[in-house]
Formats: sequence, C-alpha cells, structure tokens
Amino acid sequence: MTAWLNVVGVGADGLSGLPAASRALIETAELIVGGDRHLAMVENSAAHKITWEFPLDGLVQEITAARSRRVVVLATGDPMAFGIGSTLARHFAPGDMTILPAPGAFSLAAARLAWPLHGCTCLTLHGRPLELLNYHLHPGRRLLILSHDGTTPASIAGRLRDAGFGPSRMTVLEAMGSDDEKRHDSTADDWTMPTVQDLNTVAVECIAGPDARIFAHVPGLPDDAFVHDGQLTKQIVRAATVAALAPLPGQTLWDLGAGCGAVAIEWLRAAQDIQGQGATAIAVERDAERCAMAAQNAARLGTPFLDIVHGDTTHAMSGLADPDSVFIGGGLSGDDNLIETVWQRLRPGGHLVANVVTLEGERALLDAHGNYGGELARIAISHAAPVGGLTGWRPAMPVTQWRVVKP
Repeated sequence: MTAWLNVVGVGADGLSGLPAASRALIETAELIVGGDRHLAMVENSAAHKITWEFPLDGLVQEITAARSRRVVVLATGDPMAFGIGSTLARHFAPGDMTILPAPGAFSLAAARLAWPLHGCTCLTLHGRPLELLNYHLHPGRRLLILSHDGTTPASIAGRLRDAGFGPSRMTVLEAMGSDDEKRHDSTADDWTMPTVQDLNTVAVECIAGPDARIFAHVPGLPDDAFVHDGQLTKQIVRAATVAALAPLPGQTLWDLGAGCGAVAIEWLRAAQDIQGQGATAIAVERDAERCAMAAQNAARLGTPFLDIVHGDTTHAMSGLADPDSVFIGGGLSGDDNLIETVWQRLRPGGHLVANVVTLEGERALLDAHGNYGGELARIAISHAAPVGGLTGWRPAMPVTQWRVVKP
C-alpha cells in the first residue's frame, strides 16, 4: 500500500529547517492542509490549500475525499505529541500515512532545561481546561505544558498559587528553535507577565507551599476534599467501592445517584490518562444543587471532563453509552427494575457495585445476589471520639455492599 497522506512537522525555523525529503513532499503536493501560520510558509505553492477548522470532522472528510491526490498536512513540531497526527491516526490506516516529525516542544524544552524527558509529565492545555493541571500537582513533579496562547503562563501561575504551589519554579520558553526564542524564569508567586508569545511551552517544577493540599491518585481522598451536603460516600467505604469498580483507561462508568460526584471523580482519577481523558465517567443526579457541587469538585480535583447529567436515573440511562462499570449509590429501594435495567446495559466483563444502608435496600441486594450472583459484604466502621473525659468508639451506619462481574 502506498502512503498518500503525508504529515510533516515544522519547527519554529520554518521550511528552511526541514530535511530535503520533507521539502520535496511539500513542493510536489496537490493539497496542503495546515493552520494560518503553516499556510503562510507555502503561499507561493500551486497546491490547493485548506485551513484547519474545529471541530475537525469536516476536515477529515475533505482529506478522505482527496485520497487520489498527493496530500500534505503541516503540523507544529512532532505531529504525534498532542498534534494533528494523533487525530488523523484515528481515522486513517498506518499504511495510508507517512509521518515526518520535527523536534517537538517537549524534546526541545527538556534539552533547554537538561531534564530527562522520561522523568517529565507532558501535558497540553491547548483547547483543554486549565483545571486539568490540578491532577498533577505533587511535590517534585516536573511538568512540561503546551500552552493554549500567550496568556496561559499567567493562568498557570495563578492556578499554582491558588493550590498552594506558589513556590514552584516556572520556565516559559517562547518560539523555541527560532531567531526570536526567549526564556523567562520565575516562581509562580513572582510571575508578573500577563502575556507572552502565543507559541510557548511552560516548564514547572512543583514545590508545595505550607498551605498546599496534596492528594494521592489512589482512591480514598479525605471527605473534606469534596464540597458536599452530607450526601457523600465516606472515605473508607469510597476507597473500597472504587477498588471494586476496577477502573481502567478507556472504560466508561455510570455513577447513579451520584450526590456530589465523589465516587465518579475518584474513579476518573484512577482510570484517566495524563490528559484527564481516556476514560469516561457519567454522574447522574436528580438534585440540581448536588450537580453543581459535583461540577465544582470535578474542577478542583483535576477531572473537569466528568459528564454530569441532571435528571432521574431511569430516564437518564436510556441516552447513555453502555457502561463498563456501574455504581448505584441511591434509589435501589424505590425502583424494582433498576438493577435489571443496569444489568442488561452493562458490557460483558463489567463491574456492578451497589451500596445501601437501609433494610429495604438490603432486601433489593439480597434479591439481586440471588439472581445474578456476586458477593455481599458488610462494611462497618467506627471512629474514636470523646466519651466524657475518655475516648470510645462511635460506629457509623453499616454499609451493605453488593459487587458482581458480568460474565
């Protein structure tokens, strides 16, 4: 099979920095696709030119229609590092494509700083929420971040200060590889530049200040990490619940009766890739105020892609993609058909976990256990508390948990 779709990475030094093979592909192209900056480099070419448009569905269709022509897509740096190459690879076979990368921003930044690239977390905030950064704020972590535009470094500095990571060291590298390359070094606390060149990469060495709250990625965040009204699966039970749901990248969770979204958020933190994507969690909650709390918690804890559905569980399920995991945190005692409906929609090999604290809920779980198998467990937790001048155990309401894997 002959490759007809050529993806060429271009550095800040433009076409002059490309090897001869890459320049030859561009010079003989019949169709060239790129951003405004890229197309300005080939304005004298006789090829038909198409500018990127978002979303990219229409662009993919135009490229597909040009299969019989010589097509070149121009990209910045390494097209496979959060670039257009990654998108095209989801639509075209490897044999259709030739990908010729230029040195990417991550490699260039690591070289400028003498940071081993394998020891860095590489992120992009281009077209993505700034809140994704919250997931990665751990002492000693090195972050390399592709900016959305010239205001991104100031936004990152503000986010670091808000999270208690103001002492973190920041290096902003503008237009790397060009004659106009600049470097700015500061701490987040001392960053004062409102804007820099749009083409910039931010390096952060995370340093926690005295007020920083540091959250592990394993399930079981403290209860006060969440904004809630009491409708919350408590820390120890939540850790056991998320472990039973067995989160994995690429999977989909339904959190039914989500409350403030704690289980869905912790599931995402355990399942997601470094960009906060690669896994999908859908939190269904009928109370509008709790939906708002779930959105706030998702942003604060670095999972802004949490899909929050305001509505009744029974009606909401019909419009959702089939799940790999389902957590039922409420509503069992009032809907005799809920488990049956969930079981039918759950994908083979999927995990179903339900927690109840009432006798009516336990009756529903006993019936479900008889119908579908699985395991029943009672989780009883006591906390030490003052008793007069002494200390004793105060028990919380026991939680009955049913967990099952669909064959």
